[in-house]
Amino acid sequence: MLGWLTILLECRWQRSIFPVAICLFLTVCVSRADGLELTMAKHLFDIKDTFNQPSDLTVAQDGTIYVVDGVNGRIQAFSPTGKYLFTIGHPGTGPGEFAFPLGMDIDKSGRLYVADSRNHRIQILTSKGDFISEIPVPDKNGNKADPTDVAVDDSGKWFFVADNNNHRILRFDTGSKKLTNSYGKPGAEKWEFRYPFLMHLHHNKDLYIVDVINTRVQVVNTEGKFVTLIGGWGVEKGQFFRPKGVAVDKNGLAYVSDSYMGVVQLFNITGTFHSVLGDPVSGGVRKFTTPVGLFVDDSMRLYVVEMLPGRLSVFSLDNAQ
Repeated sequence: MLGWLTILLECRWQRSIFPVAICLFLTVCVSRADGLELTMAKHLFDIKDTFNQPSDLTVAQDGTIYVVDGVNGRIQAFSPTGKYLFTIGHPGTGPGEFAFPLGMDIDKSGRLYVADSRNHRIQILTSKGDFISEIPVPDKNGNKADPTDVAVDDSGKWFFVADNNNHRILRFDTGSKKLTNSYGKPGAEKWEFRYPFLMHLHHNKDLYIVDVINTRVQVVNTEGKFVTLIGGWGVEKGQFFRPKGVAVDKNGLAYVSDSYMGVVQLFNITGTFHSVLGDPVSGGVRKFTTPVGLFVDDSMRLYVVEMLPGRLSVFSLDNAQ
């Protein structure tokens, strides 16, 4: 399972190899300072001291920020300025309760979809956290499903689920609660995965899937056709050491977090490297600690979940185009 245990093991591993890797990356960035493309991100505010290993977030049309607070078994909601609003759920197996939730999404009506990983289900809730329904994610050949993320279309009629342990992507019909398609298998070719994790559905058309151990993002369309690959293993720009989160802005730029390298990189719609997230104060690469889930809203605010510090950081993007 590439869930909490593996994430924790990775974080312990990085204490020995991470400094070397990030030094390599930063050496590349510094030595090529004149040629490295940066997209500057102005820091607005942080939300912290309330989470235990958060992993993902989503933002409603009214600006309400929802953060998956996984180890605490809950979702926390905040105002657009970061003020605490309310908490959804607590640890458990009943309706509206969670066992290590990991990813989430929201539809246009404000309904929340939560990947309740250890309960092997997707829960659907109102914007205030009231329970609507649950959809079990089926086993595969006796192997328990491990839903790590959900990506829903705007209407809420259907959604995709990343089944991490079984290396597949599932499509469900919301109304009937039925599984309608299953894609992928273990491997490193197109439409093959090694622990798919977080996802982003762009314009109800293209699904961006973080393929963690293959160190890439796969882009496929909702008809099941392969579109492109983003990244690959390495420490140069445009490469990943351990990708975890992905988001796409209104201009079509894809943002990918690398939990080991501590950076967020941007890619064009073709999958080619665009830039690295920069810090306008230092003029260099903006560095994070175990960045995971990402979100970019229509006002070009970038939200970054950092797992180990237990922090959500919010930025405005100056030159992402």
